[in-house]
Amino acid sequence: MKLQTTQVYIPPGVIDLGLGNPHPNLLPLDLLHQSAQACFERNDPACLQYGAEAGNGYFRRALSTFLSRSYGFPVAADNLFVTAGASSGLDLLCTLYTQPGDVIFVEEPSYFLALRIFADHGLRPVSIQTDEAGLVIEDLEQNLKRFRPRLLYIIPTYQNPSGQTLSPERRERLADISRKHDLLVVADEVYHFLNYNGRPPRPLAGYAQNTKIVSLNSFSKILAPGLRLGWIQADSSIIHRLSLCGLLDSGGGMNSFVSALVRSLLENGKLEAHIDRLKTVYAGRIPTVEAALRQYLPGAIYTRPQGGYFFWVRLPGVDTQHLQEQAKAFKVDIRPGVRFSSQKGMSEYFRLCFAYYEANEIKRGIRRLGKCLQSMGQPGV
Repeated sequence: MKLQTTQVYIPPGVIDLGLGNPHPNLLPLDLLHQSAQACFERNDPACLQYGAEAGNGYFRRALSTFLSRSYGFPVAADNLFVTAGASSGLDLLCTLYTQPGDVIFVEEPSYFLALRIFADHGLRPVSIQTDEAGLVIEDLEQNLKRFRPRLLYIIPTYQNPSGQTLSPERRERLADISRKHDLLVVADEVYHFLNYNGRPPRPLAGYAQNTKIVSLNSFSKILAPGLRLGWIQADSSIIHRLSLCGLLDSGGGMNSFVSALVRSLLENGKLEAHIDRLKTVYAGRIPTVEAALRQYLPGAIYTRPQGGYFFWVRLPGVDTQHLQEQAKAFKVDIRPGVRFSSQKGMSEYFRLCFAYYEANEIKRGIRRLGKCLQSMGQPGV
């Protein structure tokens, strides 16, 4: 009997268009084998000890060099804190900066599993409008007159699920608002490195110095999610507070061993080469997905992704939660929009991911979805 080893199980024959995972073929076993070998050849057992609270110093130095190169501005190691992935970082921030019953602001739509983390902490999300340029600053300002949120959670670049990117002008205004209102802004920037059409705007990490802007990031999208390795970039005062928490006082820094394994990939440039490969693969799938949407769902409304993992598709007049139920008979799955809404809205939307399947398999899944809509009396929408 084969035992389950991964979080998601896809039944045989089913095409899960909503699954936001990289395919196993894109997980670089060879690179990690080389990196692990380099780690063990150092013959330093310190990586097996309780780790420094903010993270392995050599790893943080290597990460700061990588980020400085990638972002185009200097990133100090003292402004970095190692996590067990972006979700772990978000959970820790909620633990230290919120109390049950607190109001927080989230985008509409937002990452549905972040909403689960907020629910675990008993937080009350208030949605802020978004448009094609990301978070609507005017709506944020209006809601700040009504509420005193403990934090704003935002995915500023290639947003999950919408694919939107916050414009440079709005980033500047958001930084000003954070300073003016002493607002903790938690920026989930895990898709920032997956750009397919020009460079993205300056990350919100670049506004962190002397503000309460905190950038979450991760190796899950650019290397392998099973590593459970990520980082927080923030002002040194926030890094200090994180480092003093009871969790780390008891258990030491997060993921000390894995960070030691990954370190050489940061130092030898092989991580950047791997990211370039991922961008080539993912970008190459987008034209086929677009063509399939036009052919099998001609009434669908969407914006071509400029980066990240997702198409955010609207089917006017279709309840996508009902569509998901009906699609089971056609062996295709999606993630309905209502899951990404803190207000139970977005009922005509669904998320389509192009990271897991090859382009032709995605096309086959979209064709199945079109047949499902035909069976519902809504051919092509």
